[in-house]
Amino acid sequence: MAESGMTKSESNAPSIQAASFPPVDSGGAVPTQKNLDFILDIPMQVTVQVGSTKMAIRELLQLGQGSVVELEKLAGEAMEVLVNNKLVARGEVVVVNEKYGIRLTDVISTVERVQQLG
Repeated sequence: MAESGMTKSESNAPSIQAASFPPVDSGGAVPTQKNLDFILDIPMQVTVQVGSTKMAIRELLQLGQGSVVELEKLAGEAMEVLVNNKLVARGEVVVVNEKYGIRLTDVISTVERVQQLG
């Protein structure tokens, strides 16, 4: 070993090479409808929030049939539509075939929805 000018540890050192990867084709970076089809059947929880309030446990324990809970939202104010607990729209309550529904009056922009994720 001494003749070649290398020590024992240098002769066992691994060979280092630069990594090479095949080019990535992003396809324009915009997913096609075909690529999104697989998510269309995923169930989402949609909630319409009528209003909310805060109360002490003492008040909560005193509630009974016929009790009235006053909400912070004003009568006629838009209801919030949440998907998986994220605000996506606001609207007004309607009755459709004897069931409650909501007519959307304001849909949150895509940019605002993406900001909610962060």
